[in-house]
This record gives sequence, C-alpha cells and structure tokens, in this order.
Amino acid sequence: MKRYVLLIGLILFSFLAKAQYELVWQDDFNYKGLPDSSKWSYDVGGHGWGNHELQYYTEAREANARVEDGKLIITARKEAYKDKDYTSARLVTRNKGDWAYGRISVRARLPRGKGTWPAIWMLPTDWKYSDGGWPDNGEIDIMEHVGYDPGVVHGTIHTKDFNHGDGTQKGEQIEVADAMDAFHTYTIEWTPQHIKWYVDDEHYFTYNNNGAGWSAWPFDHPFHLILNIAVGGDWGGAEGVNEDIFPVQMEVDYVRVYQEPGK
Repeated sequence: MKRYVLLIGLILFSFLAKAQYELVWQDDFNYKGLPDSSKWSYDVGGHGWGNHELQYYTEAREANARVEDGKLIITARKEAYKDKDYTSARLVTRNKGDWAYGRISVRARLPRGKGTWPAIWMLPTDWKYSDGGWPDNGEIDIMEHVGYDPGVVHGTIHTKDFNHGDGTQKGEQIEVADAMDAFHTYTIEWTPQHIKWYVDDEHYFTYNNNGAGWSAWPFDHPFHLILNIAVGGDWGGAEGVNEDIFPVQMEVDYVRVYQEPGK
C-alpha cells in the first residue's frame, strides 16, 4: 500500500510540475526529407571538435540527417569524405530556438556499437563570459552515451569551475538498459536556481546554483539545442571503434520545449 501511495504521489508531482509550463517550441517530425530549415541548422566540419573526433559533420545531406516515418534520423556512416573516414550530422537550433530556463524534452532511441558517441546537449548562443571560450560560458549535456558502455546514460554540466578538462565536471549517470532498442524521453528542467535531469520523468541528477557567480553558473542567458552522433573521440573512442557496426542511427521522435508563461 505504501508503495502504491508513493507511486501515485510521484505521478501527481510530475503532473503538477509540468502544469506550470506551456509549449513554446517543438518539432514532431511530421514531414519527410531534410530537417525543417526554419528550426534546424548544421555545424559543419571535420576538425575533431575539441575531442579528436573522427567524423566529418555534413550539411543538408539526407545520408546523414533526414526525416521519415515521423522520426528524425541522424546517421553516422563509414565512408571517405573530405579527408575523413566517417560522416555524421550535428543539428543545432542556434538563432532558431534559443531559451533561458524551461523544460527541454527529447524522445530518442540511441545507436549501438563501440565508438559511437550520441549526444543531446546545449551550448550558449552568445558567449559573453571571460574570453568567450569554453568552458567558461557553460555546457549542458542532457544526454550522452558512449557505445563501449552500453545502457549507461550521462547528464553533465561544464563551467569554468567545473569541467572535464580539469576533472571537476558535475554530473550523474543512470542505467537505461534498452536505450538502444527503445525510445526514452531525456529531459532537463532549468530554473535560475537549478538544473534537474530526468529519463522518462525519473529524476536522477540536480545541479544547483551555488551563488558563486558566472564561473559556476553561466546558465543565465539563452542556450540552443544540439543533436549529434560523434564517432570515436577522447571519450567515445576510448576503447576504439568497431568498424563493422556502420551505418548507425540515432532516431528522434520529438523535441519539445516548455517555459513558464511570460518567460
């Protein structure tokens, strides 16, 4: 009986928490072809992206990013392309969807295989702190998964005070054993006081604003969303890349952003 009451309480709390928000941006992928250009742009290139990644991120290429059957499909391929051996896509909402605070939810199914590094994350649209570089201006990792550690999902922040370059990043992980086989909803709730991470409404990590200023909390201005699959890299490729797995896909069922009325 106690367990039943607790479950009802959690469901009611989740409902009330969502009720304070209104939908302000979404893509349910109810079309076909390239991602909607009014909502998505691309980061393009093959320079390693600060992590010694192996892929070239292409632009408006259906082989790497397309919409069909109500899903966004990001595909990493093993192919020679502009001096790289792999291609993929990195979609961004920069200057088309930028938010400070709110509830950001992405329902996705992750790729399988050693060497894959899918991510759902956010970067600032305007880099206003310190010298304008990383990590001073912040990074919010809603979901990261590395293929050599299947079923373990990570939620992390990076700031000047707390970042993986110094080994001081703040984050937590949760087991999602079927993350490669089933769709799950990856969510953050972001307020001026904290950022909370959820998988399917299960809360597993909170990062609090400690009041120390921008070096610990640069999360006070608009960020944009990024969806990508990296190949290899310092973390994703720490145990090598299985070349036999490609092509691999991250499928996205929807992206929805909610904010409190008047924000």
